[in-house]
Amino acid sequence: MPFPSPTPSSSSPTGANANRRNFLAGALAGLAGAPLLGGRALAENAPAATIGGLQEPARQVSIADDVDVIVCGSGPAGIAAAVMAARTGAKVRLFEVHGCLGGVWTAGLLSYVLDAKNSGFNQEIIDKLKERSSYNPNGTKAYFYDPEEMKRLLEELCVQSGVKVQLFSRIVAAYKDSANRLTTVVTESQSGRQAWKARVFIDATGDGDLGNLAGCEWELGESNACPCQPMTMMAMVTVPDPEKLRPFASHYGSPSWRKEPVENFRKELARFGHTPTYGTPSLFHVRDGLFNLMINHEYAVRADDAAAITEATFRARSEIHTITRGLRKLGGSWDGLLLVATAEQIGVRDGRRIKGRYVLSKDDLIEGRQQEDGVVTVTFNVDIHAVSKKANETAAYHNAGVKTKPYHIPLRALIAKDVDGLMMAGRCISGDFISHASYRVTGNAVAMGEAAGVTAALAAASKHQPHEIEWKDASAKLAQLNSKA
Repeated sequence: MPFPSPTPSSSSPTGANANRRNFLAGALAGLAGAPLLGGRALAENAPAATIGGLQEPARQVSIADDVDVIVCGSGPAGIAAAVMAARTGAKVRLFEVHGCLGGVWTAGLLSYVLDAKNSGFNQEIIDKLKERSSYNPNGTKAYFYDPEEMKRLLEELCVQSGVKVQLFSRIVAAYKDSANRLTTVVTESQSGRQAWKARVFIDATGDGDLGNLAGCEWELGESNACPCQPMTMMAMVTVPDPEKLRPFASHYGSPSWRKEPVENFRKELARFGHTPTYGTPSLFHVRDGLFNLMINHEYAVRADDAAAITEATFRARSEIHTITRGLRKLGGSWDGLLLVATAEQIGVRDGRRIKGRYVLSKDDLIEGRQQEDGVVTVTFNVDIHAVSKKANETAAYHNAGVKTKPYHIPLRALIAKDVDGLMMAGRCISGDFISHASYRVTGNAVAMGEAAGVTAALAAASKHQPHEIEWKDASAKLAQLNSKA
């Protein structure tokens, strides 16, 4: 559940507090006569300053659009949801806060897809990446890719399917009608504050931003007070001769080639006196001379704390620069090593998990539960990264003693319990801490997005709620669409 905001102190303002209050009051008084963009002035509508905060004036926001399905977040789940909803016949609008589509795939420079089912939209992406010479398989259910090629591919898929995309737009409010049905979301962007209506909404933000704004119950981390899995910033590096890095690159030529290169890489870092914050520092070969770098952990950072995420981003980027400079100075295999890019978006493993009509638990994994409304079979193991620096010294990640059997994610886990007209896809679906550590990988997110997109489109077309749509009908439609892809 969300934590309440701190209660303002009722003590009288003295000293620094009084100065801050006087400064704010003075600043607002000065703004009262100042023109705003567009030639409008605050005048008598100036916000009222109080000790505890700022009371903003009410304002009218026009409805900018009215579509069948709105998808918030364009990561692996959001892209699949938007494209498949559009292919089902819905009018779809997709919002993304960053300057590219793909979320962790692109802005996050992940470069590595796990538990990728070789069917449906997953397979379509693989086929198109192959055409771009940007598919590097690692076994049958994982592959590496070039993030720049992925960016352009996802843009083409949205344009071809008719999805209306708006980048640089953050969801900041959500409104329901008297029947507790989500009807409208509000975004803020360079275009200002805009309101948008739809019949069905899909939260694919990863951090459950829309579900939170809509008033849904949610969990974060191992408990509401965490601890949470650490965040990791990815980076891309390049070298003139990639073969020289083979001893340090995980999975270079073999899916099982991981333990030895990690140890070799760790020793290289030790040569210039660096101990990485991630106990399993990894280098992955993407293509040609391009490699992906995963070498840091940022501990005890909540995904709903912007200030803490900012600090974590700075620390992580600093560590990446320290490591690449140190490796380059070693010479030899590292001659000519260049840091191409650090991720715009630090990788978040634990965000809000929105309460759905079914809550996945570790028992689903242990028993390998199959569901009549199962939208995807998950085969990935429980992958819990150390929640503290001390724990990382013992094991960088673990499975909490849970041995996973193939299990289903039911459609009910993708449908919000507290609000009608809202679905989820990706790592913000309904589940506990243990199950989330298995289903959160992006191959599963794509499959969840497909299911949510088709279900949302069918609900909008029939003027029903998502929970009223039979999975057998959505599944049949999904199979039909995938047969044409």
